[in-house]
Amino acid sequence: MSSPADTTPHAAHGSPTPAQEQDVVDAIVPLMPLVLPLVGGVLMFLLAFIAVFMA
Repeated sequence: MSSPADTTPHAAHGSPTPAQEQDVVDAIVPLMPLVLPLVGGVLMFLLAFIAVFMA
C-alpha cells in the first residue's frame, strides 16, 4: 500500500500560490521612512550647491 506521506494533496507540494507572490510596491513601502528623508536631503544639498555656484 501507500505510505501516509503519499496521500497529501497536490497543492501542498510547493506549487506557487498567489499568496506567496510579492508586489514591487509592497517591497518598497517599508523603506519609505528612510528613503524619503535621505533623498530630500540630497536634493536640498544639490539645489543649495547649484544656487551658491550660480551666484
